[in-house]
Parts: sequence; structure tokens; C-alpha cells
Amino acid sequence: MKIKLREAAKVIRSKNSGPYELTFDIIFKDRATFDAVVASRSFNRELISRLYSVDIGDVKEIVEFIPANAVKATIRRRVVSGSLGDTDIYGAQQHAPLLGLELEI
Repeated sequence: MKIKLREAAKVIRSKNSGPYELTFDIIFKDRATFDAVVASRSFNRELISRLYSVDIGDVKEIVEFIPANAVKATIRRRVVSGSLGDTDIYGAQQHAPLLGLELEI
């Protein structure tokens, strides 16, 4: 079964995780959907690497936070926050590729 992430999650956001990293948070609407996504392993390093066109080694971690029905992924920023060429100093506008995502669960 496929699910659209934007329909299954109540929060999809991005933010800085320090000046060198970006974090993506997905908080699911219910425990059953969270559990299904986790069990499917469809939200993984390879997916994040492909969505954000970064080397798989630049996907630092994917963490499941059970009390919040949340999954968090962290990647290395291409440009240091606030440096010349940075277009999103807070990292708050980087979650867009996740909005169109469909996951197989």
C-alpha cells in the first residue's frame, strides 16, 4: 500500500541542526501509520540521499522517536548556514521534496 506523506503526517518541517547540518522532522498523525512506516523501512538513507541529491555518507542519521510518532533525518548542509551562497539561513524551507513523497508501507 502507498501513502502520501503530506496526508499521513501532521508536521513535515526542516530546520538547522547547527550551522553544518539540516534536520527534517516528520510527525505522523497516528501511531499505526508511524509503526507501518517504520516497519516498512521505506524512509531510509537511500531515499533521503536521492531526494536531496547528497551522497549517502552525507545522510548523518535517521532516528525514530516513538513517543511523538516521529521520524527525523539529518543531512550535511551543502553550504554553511549564513555563509556566502546560503539561501535559507534557518533551513526552514528545505522540506519541500518531502511534500510530494509517497511511501510504500
